Amino acid sequence: MKLVKDLVDNIKPHFDKGGKLEKLHYVFDGFETFLFVPGTTTKHGVHIRDSMDLKRTMVMVIFAMIPCLLFGMWNVGYQHYLAYGMETTPWENFLFGAIKTTPIIIVSYVSGLTVEFIFATMNKHSISEGYLVTGMLIPLTLPVTTPLWMVALGGIFCTLLGKEIFGGTGMNFMNPALLARAFLFFAFPAFLSGEIWTDLSPEAGHSIVDGYSGATNLVAFDYNIDNIQSASSMFWGFEQGSIGETSVFCILLGAAFLILTGVGSWRIILSVFVGGYLMGFVMNLLAPAGDLTHAMHMPAHHHWLIGSFAFGAVFMATDPVSASHTPTGKYIYGLLIGAFAVILRVFNPAYPEGIMLSILLFNVFAPLIDHLVVEQHIKKRLKHAQ
Repeated sequence: MKLVKDLVDNIKPHFDKGGKLEKLHYVFDGFETFLFVPGTTTKHGVHIRDSMDLKRTMVMVIFAMIPCLLFGMWNVGYQHYLAYGMETTPWENFLFGAIKTTPIIIVSYVSGLTVEFIFATMNKHSISEGYLVTGMLIPLTLPVTTPLWMVALGGIFCTLLGKEIFGGTGMNFMNPALLARAFLFFAFPAFLSGEIWTDLSPEAGHSIVDGYSGATNLVAFDYNIDNIQSASSMFWGFEQGSIGETSVFCILLGAAFLILTGVGSWRIILSVFVGGYLMGFVMNLLAPAGDLTHAMHMPAHHHWLIGSFAFGAVFMATDPVSASHTPTGKYIYGLLIGAFAVILRVFNPAYPEGIMLSILLFNVFAPLIDHLVVEQHIKKRLKHAQ
């Protein structure tokens, strides 16, 4: 790292005031502070000494997503070769998936960071760190078949209209990555719904196997719950879906990492799962007795395993900017997200991925939830003081 540090120090004067590349100072500063802890200190006001800054916090979230990313790459290849009835090694599956997934990740980062760099240069402020996570979340929530131009459009949209227009990182009232996913879903539904989850690039000498279906468990359960896979298969992730959402096991590994490092809120994660289970249980009680294939009959815990429910609970609902901040508010916020997600799934087949819309909805209500919690706390304190 000393070699890299020396190189950065040598070219830094060109980006400082009076240098040839002065206009790009904040872009350079963004790269420098990403690689190394800033050498500056706070001079005014009370502050906390800590080894973590926002960039390091964001990197922790990226580390937590690595199991989902690696498994997603493998699963992309596995589903591709499965559709053609070909027997392959795990390495062949992973290599195919990596080749298909890597361009999506690159385009996501390039498009969003370009907007970040432009705004940082125009407004003369430091590069916002939030896109370090957003740039990874967007690909993981998309099917591998998503066109690259659409990925770029999503990255630009969420950075420009989902964050920068409100003042940048820390000022957005909705999760930017989910906003990109929702924008693409509603703007280009043909590309993000239906049988689009498996890469069916032609394989020489092979044809798609008879009876192959591109429908995910999330789509299948809406018209017949008997069509979904076993709970164990869904838990491990051997199914079709967005790149990073299929393996609940890998998602829980990421959740454990976030909780142990103190980056993710265990209150929100736990309450989203509890809210989804309780609403699923209520649906079971209210389910019509005559039709056992109805979506309301699906076991409550299966809602945790299908679609992006687990991924949303761990990586989206816990966004520190757009989520509730009070301890009690986090429980309420999570319970409502989980419950409303199941309601959307069961009663609105047009939007089976209810967790996405549910999180965005309660991002909007998070400040109100915190306000009501604080007001109730004040009333209780005043009552005891009298």
